[in-house]
Amino acid sequence: MAVRLAHDVRGERAVAGGRRAELAFGPDGAAARVPAVLLLPAAASRAASAPGAVLLHGFTSRKEQMADTVGAALLRRGLATLAIDLPLHGERVAEGRVDRSTFGRNPLALAGAWRDAQREATLALGYLGARPEVDRDRLAVVGYSMGSFLGVQVAAAEPRVRALVLAAGGDLPEGTPFAAVVRALADPLRAVRRFDGRPLLMVHGRRDPTVTAAQAQRLFDAAQEPKEIRWYDAGHYLPTQALDDAGEWLVSRLNYQENG
Repeated sequence: MAVRLAHDVRGERAVAGGRRAELAFGPDGAAARVPAVLLLPAAASRAASAPGAVLLHGFTSRKEQMADTVGAALLRRGLATLAIDLPLHGERVAEGRVDRSTFGRNPLALAGAWRDAQREATLALGYLGARPEVDRDRLAVVGYSMGSFLGVQVAAAEPRVRALVLAAGGDLPEGTPFAAVVRALADPLRAVRRFDGRPLLMVHGRRDPTVTAAQAQRLFDAAQEPKEIRWYDAGHYLPTQALDDAGEWLVSRLNYQENG
């Protein structure tokens, strides 16, 4: 059954290349809604809808960091984006049932927050695709670090996702606490194999100490074609060039979906 979504727009303003709206969305009638930043290209309209991407941030980050970097790069190329605050992050740090610092010691807390994040990222796809300015047949997911682990799970389960970008993402690290529980809940290797041959781009720093090059390579090797991995002389924080490269790649793949 389709979920009826509603939103509250808190503010809207013009930005370079389009407009930016601060909003919160969620199931109609629900008490809690997901805070988000929506960027829409100036030319996007019901008659000329734009491709769109849901942006998923990393651990301890927030929606604004994704909107102001990846979102801005995609807006310059005519893509709409929706960046959301994941549970216990951004505006939602104080809302939670648990302190995020307990995750390493409490697998149940991790499981609950992860399921919430998956559900909300899926709702974000539905909300973005329902916007009249956005083409629901040309949707993508872009995830950074923790957002990459989440993004591959959501994209694998959602045929609406036509392309996937994973930045600073990979397989789980060796020696993950409660590894069997975590693999059962969110196994990146299993998820990427289910991505059904849709286009995948990974961008990664060769010197990343957080999600290592070996983790990235394991995930890439498990993925189906078409796939591409691009390496940068960087650590966990990727250079602007990586964002620009990902933007160009994503535009070409989503426009191919329209024309191909």
